Amino acid sequence: MDRWQDRVAIVTGASSGIGAAVARKLVEAGVVVVGLARRVERMEAIKEQMPMEHQARFHTIHCDVGDLDSITAAFDWVEEQFGGCDILVNNAGCLFPGQLLTLDVEHLQQTLNVNLMGTVHCTRRAFRSMQQRDVAGHVVLLNSLTGETVINPPGDELQVLNMYPLTKHAIKALLEVLRQELRGFKTKIKVTSIAPGVTDRELQRILPGGYGALPMLSPDDIADGIMYALGTPPHVQVHQLTIKPLGEPF
Repeated sequence: MDRWQDRVAIVTGASSGIGAAVARKLVEAGVVVVGLARRVERMEAIKEQMPMEHQARFHTIHCDVGDLDSITAAFDWVEEQFGGCDILVNNAGCLFPGQLLTLDVEHLQQTLNVNLMGTVHCTRRAFRSMQQRDVAGHVVLLNSLTGETVINPPGDELQVLNMYPLTKHAIKALLEVLRQELRGFKTKIKVTSIAPGVTDRELQRILPGGYGALPMLSPDDIADGIMYALGTPPHVQVHQLTIKPLGEPF
């Protein structure tokens, strides 16, 4: 991680779970981190828990990743303050449990906006910043086991994932589109997809009871995978990393 010392990372969804865990680890590694989330007070609480010598490297910005204007304002601020970003961790995501056929259409649209279009918009801005400065940057996409298969719910429960696996399958396609485009533009920018299995985080806890009985990873487990991908030599690109808890049935 030495080459990332004092470089700038943007982490979306940094107020809890995997986003908070990777923000902490990046700060500990000497990276300047800008956390984007709607709940700024949660990020500020995370900052206060850091050692004093680390707190100056963690900056918090209100951003709704489902809203393009909000993304634009956040990335404009990063460019004004730091000149741009070198790492982007696309972690923000949402899920509204229910059935695709009957769920409020606003919830379906918000899932699409946050999980897919927010990732696309953030990646476009990060790419522009990296390309203009000829930076050998790194873009990380947080995917999911549901980006590989639409898992059957535990027991006899109804399927409640609705748009979530649709957006995550799209992220899998986005990974390859980005890899090909970055190669075509002859950049030195890497792109990596991290696909966690069942993980103990807020998004997991809103699912029906059967999911709570499954083996789970911790957010730190996933953050360690992200740090591994970021720490590879410049000529090595971790294309996709799937991380599952031992004993997961899917």
